[in-house]
Amino acid sequence: METLTAALRSLLPDDSVITDPVRLRTYECDGLTYHRATPGVVVLPGTAEQVAQVVRLCNEHGVPFVARGSGTGLSGGALPREDGVLIVTSKMRAIREIDLDNRRAVVEPGVTNLAITEAVRDRGYYYAPDPSSQQICSIGGNVAENSGGAHCLKYGFTVNHVEACEIVTPDGDLVTLDRMDPGYDLLGAFIGSEGTLGIATAITVRLMRAPQAVTTVLAAFESIEQGGEAVSAIIGAGIVPAAIEMMDALAIEAAEAAVACSYPEGAGAVLIVELDGPAAEVEQQFAQLEQICAGAFELRVAAGAEERAAIWKGRKSAFAAVGRISPAYIVQDGVVPRTSLPAVLAAIDRLSAEHGIRVANVFHAGDGNLHPLVLFDDAEPGAGERAEVVSGAILDLCIEHGGSITGEHGVGVDKSRYMPKMFGEDDLDTMQLVRCAFDPQGLANPGKVFPTPRLCGEVPGVRKGVHPLVESGKAEQF
Repeated sequence: METLTAALRSLLPDDSVITDPVRLRTYECDGLTYHRATPGVVVLPGTAEQVAQVVRLCNEHGVPFVARGSGTGLSGGALPREDGVLIVTSKMRAIREIDLDNRRAVVEPGVTNLAITEAVRDRGYYYAPDPSSQQICSIGGNVAENSGGAHCLKYGFTVNHVEACEIVTPDGDLVTLDRMDPGYDLLGAFIGSEGTLGIATAITVRLMRAPQAVTTVLAAFESIEQGGEAVSAIIGAGIVPAAIEMMDALAIEAAEAAVACSYPEGAGAVLIVELDGPAAEVEQQFAQLEQICAGAFELRVAAGAEERAAIWKGRKSAFAAVGRISPAYIVQDGVVPRTSLPAVLAAIDRLSAEHGIRVANVFHAGDGNLHPLVLFDDAEPGAGERAEVVSGAILDLCIEHGGSITGEHGVGVDKSRYMPKMFGEDDLDTMQLVRCAFDPQGLANPGKVFPTPRLCGEVPGVRKGVHPLVESGKAEQF
């Protein structure tokens, strides 16, 4: 590491190589603060070529590396290595090109999600994926985790809005993966690979025309079960809103304490439904929505952009807001079929009562993507462990009901142990063969996604004795 650090200092400006122990602690975790590790060294390259040179140096010295953007991830995907290099792309925030004729923009990985929309809004365009952290999360991280957001129900995830990626491969080559390339869909494999297949240094994103009309509705229900029934009825009626979001009473309490969103008092759940598209279509869908939500004790319709932002304010602030009612929390990201929402939410309530751990529910109700916030006091002995038990049990529920352990936050380190519950041994081996094809040395974000990653070229099965590469210090086996 000392030799590598010296080489990094000769490559990058002094302020772009961080070794001071106090400054290193800034990067010890991502948005999931439950997992922490202090990086061996942090670098902040400013160009794609500098990223490539850093990765080449890591290869020469056999040192692992981890990519990090804004650090808003929620699965420990950017958790650094104490024996490795953390490559932070936050300085790379140029919008290289805006091509409205072809509805595209080329941006660097440090550009924030919302900045793309802000750059083209006055010309009637926007970038559709909108994670709740869109004001601060970076596009590089969105690509790594295949992020979604409230409007993914109608418009899809990051993978549906990226046309090409310039990447630095794990061995330091600078290449471009394009949607139009013949052969294997390497771009599709790269998006959502959580930094294990390389580092994005430029992303070509698809821009969309702003809809002709937008109607945002807030429906307040006495119980979360009533809200769930409304969601099923909306989808059953053939309506595909841009977004359907739900928050329970505890999540509402947190949002009120944090941002004073003024949601209806006494609500057991609120449903936020946004309709967009041609004006005639939106008008017709709204008439249907009013009938479906007749059981709500209050229905608010935003009169304009300002009121629309006020309705979304509580939902967009939900994750950070729970800090007002709990010293610590774990955010989960399971998915269940919409029809299973009532049963799973009831089971979460039982888990909460059994373990004495509060759970605030915030979720993309339209596609069954749950974001339960498991609250605990980290100063209380054993509270963190109980929260982990509840968090894991929620993922078990998702799997039991035919769902998934992650919808948009990724696997990272937080959910890797649940991969064998969702996938068979052959599936996991196939996934790892893809990873080995990109990264034969196993240096790119090692220890993430897979619970027991095998070394490239290793035959599946239980190994007897120490692997030669491990013994020589060239690889690490988990």
